[in-house]
Amino acid sequence: CAEAVLQPAHRAAPAALCMPLVVPYLDKPPTPLHFYRDWVCPNRPCIIRNALQHWPALQKWSLPYFRATVGSTEVSVAVTPDGYADAVRGDRFMMPAERRLPLSFVLDVLAGRAQHPGVLYVQKQCSNLPTELPQLLPDLESHVPWASEALGKMPDAVNFWLGEAAAVTSYRLHKDHYENLYCVVSGEKHFLFHPPSDRPFIPYELYTPATYQLTEEGTFKVVDEEAMEKVPWIPLDPLAPDLARYPSYSQAQALRCTVRAGEMLCLPALWFHHVQQSQGCIAVNFWYDMEYDLKYSYFQLLDSLTKASGLD
Repeated sequence: CAEAVLQPAHRAAPAALCMPLVVPYLDKPPTPLHFYRDWVCPNRPCIIRNALQHWPALQKWSLPYFRATVGSTEVSVAVTPDGYADAVRGDRFMMPAERRLPLSFVLDVLAGRAQHPGVLYVQKQCSNLPTELPQLLPDLESHVPWASEALGKMPDAVNFWLGEAAAVTSYRLHKDHYENLYCVVSGEKHFLFHPPSDRPFIPYELYTPATYQLTEEGTFKVVDEEAMEKVPWIPLDPLAPDLARYPSYSQAQALRCTVRAGEMLCLPALWFHHVQQSQGCIAVNFWYDMEYDLKYSYFQLLDSLTKASGLD
């Protein structure tokens, strides 16, 4: 396998625990044994080439194809004024407005043929591919067979992603409790991430949850979710970190990689990440629930020690 150096997003710090300095490129999918032994257990990322070559989606999926096959289908669309959903804005944790729109209208916006207030992103993360766009299921596998065998389970969710270049998956860093197999079908996704061992250098603060509401005039209104508890979230922008306010972040090492069409990123559970994309990028990801094993216990210990030491 080849190796690609992941460029630090800011001044590099020494590697800690199992911090990789490179992300390996595998030229073909691993066997279930190798995937579990070499990547899942050590909690290491990799990019796999030639993992999607047998998917008809790789040749078929395009904006014109979607218009012809599922254009009239209504899908859930996240709408924000600036492209940042589930993001810190001032003293609020902002969630997007949700609209049901025909996919053809979203395609028109992506192609510049129509306008809509704010930034649109098809990103509903509750298995929106099988629930909202089942017509597309014959174009790909319903799971990743070698990963399902290695993990001993089927994916919890299969998500479809389509949006504008301005749409960002969380303005700040975030993490998931899933083994994430992220497949780019068309375009590019740009990832910035940190290993779980960087937790002591990544700050959290509490924010009042709120939702954007799109008015009839096409403006955005902020509505507080008063029934919800405050949300712990990362206040730091990894693309332009305020090191005067968060000096500990200079000791972390942010890594970057680009996942291109036909490639699959294996993003381990609990890795902090921030995602950008090219205009009209089409992607599918498979979320496999993580094992709440010793790795999870170690992370919880690290998280507790970080809070107790006042590093947050």
